[in-house]
Amino acid sequence: MIPPVDLGTQYRSLKNYIDAAFQDILSSGMFILGPHVEAFEKAFASYCSVEHAIGVNSGTSALHLAMLALGIGPGDEVITCAHTFIATVEAIAYTGARPILVDATPGTCVMDVTQVESVISAKTRAIIPVHLYGQPVDMDPLLEIARAHNLAVIEDAAQAHGSLYKDRKVGSLGTAACFSFYPTKNLGAYGEAGAVVTNDPEIAQHIRHLRSHGESTRYHHDMVGYNYRMSALQGAVLNIKLPYLDEWNAQRQRHAGTFTKLLADLPLTLPVEAPYAQHVYHLYVVQTDRRDELYDRLRANKIIASIHYPIPSHLTPAFAHLGYGAGSFPVAEHLAKEVLSLPLYPEMTTEQIEQVVAEVRKFFETPKQ
Repeated sequence: MIPPVDLGTQYRSLKNYIDAAFQDILSSGMFILGPHVEAFEKAFASYCSVEHAIGVNSGTSALHLAMLALGIGPGDEVITCAHTFIATVEAIAYTGARPILVDATPGTCVMDVTQVESVISAKTRAIIPVHLYGQPVDMDPLLEIARAHNLAVIEDAAQAHGSLYKDRKVGSLGTAACFSFYPTKNLGAYGEAGAVVTNDPEIAQHIRHLRSHGESTRYHHDMVGYNYRMSALQGAVLNIKLPYLDEWNAQRQRHAGTFTKLLADLPLTLPVEAPYAQHVYHLYVVQTDRRDELYDRLRANKIIASIHYPIPSHLTPAFAHLGYGAGSFPVAEHLAKEVLSLPLYPEMTTEQIEQVVAEVRKFFETPKQ
């Protein structure tokens, strides 16, 4: 079987370090926040070229707290992309603000920045560009729009650890940025975890209070907060993995290049790397109008492809109240019907890539039934 990711192989390569760190935490009894989380926060801030990183319990919580720290709440509007994981839109709703959506671009699959200005209103407070699949949004024109309208920009970088926009690290471009460390991410924990990064010390301090029940000091609650703290075990895992991230990303890029070369002559739309970007291929996403058939065929041959995401946010029952309908965002709706993520991970072998390609090729060379 070829899985979508191979976390077991990655763990075995780091086993001695991870086991030692876990033993240290288990012996100390300090399971929430603590020195392992603090060490990771310092290292990750440096990696992202920012001043502050605040570890939390998920990427969704990171988005929620970033907006709360900016004072976003009921009556406000926040703009994001229709083609994203539901968490981006959910986090806006958590604050009481209204999500306002724009479409994706057909090639890169990320936010169409040219549509943003047309949906800005007097209620707009922030824009959340989503660096989807490992590909950054075109940030310079977006930041220019934000400055012109005095809006915050919160990068959703949940799938773009280490990605570059014009030689600048994703996460260092907006007012704040939010990362998920879900286990399958380019930098993944061994459970749920996330972080907010920012250069603004007031935002950072506010988030530190909010993540721990609004505490400024123990049992002194200056505001209503949340239990969004990062586990010490996750901080330890992330701190051990972080020095390997750039090499893992380079492996992903090499594997993506191999896939693109070997699949180029097939009737597939292959990933496009924007000229401004260094794509880190959290996912290698192809498009075909025979997506469901190909998905089934690969799985029948023990190649576990995935679909990200089959229902656009605006067409889910959870967000029917926003008033969008079929046809509101044609690119996002087209992508939802055609995207397929092929297995891709740093530990993948050339033989595994060739096996995936062979099955895809066999599928298209077999006459339709």
